[in-house]
Amino acid sequence: MVNVDLINKYSGPVPRYTSYPAVPYWDSDSFSKDRWIKRVQHSFLESNTQSGISLYIHLPFCERLCTYCGCNTRITKNHSVEMPYIASVAKEWQIYKSILGERPIIKEIHLGGGTPTFFSPEHLQVLIEDILDGCEIHSDAEFSFEAHPANTTIEHLTTLRALGFKRLSLGIQDFDPKVQRIINRWQTVEQVLEVTQNARKIGYNSISYDLIYGLPMQTLAGLTKTIKQAIKLNPDRIAYYGYAHVPWVKPGQRMFTEVDLPNADDRQLLYETGRTMLIKAGYEEIGMDHFALKSDSLYKAFKTHNLHRNFMGYTHQFTKLMIGLGVSSISDSWNAFAQNVKKVEDYQQLVALGKLPIFKGHFLTRTDLQMRQHILDVMCLGVTAFTNEELKQEDIQDTLNLLEKLSQDDLIEIKKNEIFVTKGGRRFLRNICLAFDRRYWSTQIAGQVFSSGA
Repeated sequence: MVNVDLINKYSGPVPRYTSYPAVPYWDSDSFSKDRWIKRVQHSFLESNTQSGISLYIHLPFCERLCTYCGCNTRITKNHSVEMPYIASVAKEWQIYKSILGERPIIKEIHLGGGTPTFFSPEHLQVLIEDILDGCEIHSDAEFSFEAHPANTTIEHLTTLRALGFKRLSLGIQDFDPKVQRIINRWQTVEQVLEVTQNARKIGYNSISYDLIYGLPMQTLAGLTKTIKQAIKLNPDRIAYYGYAHVPWVKPGQRMFTEVDLPNADDRQLLYETGRTMLIKAGYEEIGMDHFALKSDSLYKAFKTHNLHRNFMGYTHQFTKLMIGLGVSSISDSWNAFAQNVKKVEDYQQLVALGKLPIFKGHFLTRTDLQMRQHILDVMCLGVTAFTNEELKQEDIQDTLNLLEKLSQDDLIEIKKNEIFVTKGGRRFLRNICLAFDRRYWSTQIAGQVFSSGA
């Protein structure tokens, strides 16, 4: 059991570090679309033939609002929105392909949401065929999608498998009816079992479940039962996230209050119990919040030091260029970020005019790139090292002082230029990364923008 005093000490709001800098610290004032296009072109020429590129496609529609959700969604039961949105995504990709100039080699596609399985199998086929038209598929490509167990049909699975998809992620969160009621997220064990079995029969080689601890009305007995049920279904991966309570960002979370949430001690017990159960069941802990069987590609990437982390989360695929398509999607050229507008109507209007639907971004400085690599190494490898050149920089001392404090709490071990995350420090990866976050410490932002760290 982790020291409760450390949990309390490091429980402040901290970025999740799917990128560095975190979005609130982007310098959007100096951003321009013209410079972004040049960064994309340079990154594409540098990486396309070597590693290929990644695509993230945001499909925002859901039929009902899950009140815990922090994603950019559009709630509707009107499925006539599907094809116009698909047409916009296809046109945005056409704009990017004209910028790239050469035949893209696709190494990774991920459909996120929202609820990708809100879309009919036929419409998803149209989308993916439009995306792949004029492209080459990398020999080591992985296509994945997020799915709602309650609306994912055999037709969804068959159609997407035929298009090259081999991995799916099922959003479960909790099977407890009391929790499902308050978060407005409904699926049964039987539905998850059916989707899982069908996917395996069709040929999916990696099935992931998303579970969340710290949800409103969640109890130790209820979550323990959920995890037992999930383990019995034997998914290849389990993402075990802490609920991020940010009602000032997502008003849907105001459907319940802090009184409905587990207190700090109970939340910690939920986490430790779930983590212990997963490890005892044969799942290996990987990075932050993730557990995988030894047969899964995520574990193999972790053991061979090929694990990567980007806006899609942990992946065994590394590409320098990741293009985000769809409303609110974020693109990454490695030395720059760009985010699309967040409103569907604005997105479709800009694309219809032949314009990239970007509204903000950030160009990484030399220091940003150094810190990004340290944070990535901590998140994926549990170790990082300073170069002699970095140690000569004037502003490195603040980072070293913060690392020394983490060392005093036995969260890291410092050996010469190297920083090692200790066994006890795995619970605090976000806090360890915070020591490298120069922009966090040098920029004042009004109000809280992140969820709790520990």
